[in-house]
Amino acid sequence: MSVMALARSEREDLRDLLSGLTPEQWQAPSLCAGWSVQDVVAHMLSYEELGPRQLAERFVRGRLRIDGVNAVGLEEYGRRSPAELLQLLDAHLTPAGLTAGIGGAIALTDGMIHQQDIRRPLGLPRVIPAERLVPALRTALFAPVLLGVLRMRDVRLVATDIDWTFGRGPEVRGAAEALLMCVAGRRGVVAELSGPGQERLAHRLGG
Repeated sequence: MSVMALARSEREDLRDLLSGLTPEQWQAPSLCAGWSVQDVVAHMLSYEELGPRQLAERFVRGRLRIDGVNAVGLEEYGRRSPAELLQLLDAHLTPAGLTAGIGGAIALTDGMIHQQDIRRPLGLPRVIPAERLVPALRTALFAPVLLGVLRMRDVRLVATDIDWTFGRGPEVRGAAEALLMCVAGRRGVVAELSGPGQERLAHRLGG
């Protein structure tokens, strides 16, 4: 499957998850500090309808800072109800705009990380296909916004559930999903990892 097809499959899984959430779950906190589940979904979809001109305008409004640009998008799309967000997701199961970049790898990686931002606090785990995890890990390591390779310097990541390794140094072992969340800088997940490099990574990520 192409990366774009994998990104669409990831969004279809997200739609299935969101369709079953209660109103209380939509308002529950996510792993993104200060953001509810609804905020995360609004953020994920806030780039889908932007053409090049609108995207440039948003970057100017956000003063060319990623946090600022995301805040502008959330301000605009955070007003939409869960039903409206689901309609928008249905209309963009195949990524468009900025998220279609790198052949869909942006949408796949961003979507996978944010879906876990939603699932983990709600206690709704899942098994992510290895064919999606591998390109997501690669993108999270090297995409300009995340640059997870800097967080993972001087350790060797070893997935225990799929055939994937990265880096040099003392080993850090764990499920590929947990490794991905650490690459993305999510706090607290490193406790699920083990190996001689775990303490180094825990210190770097803040526990």
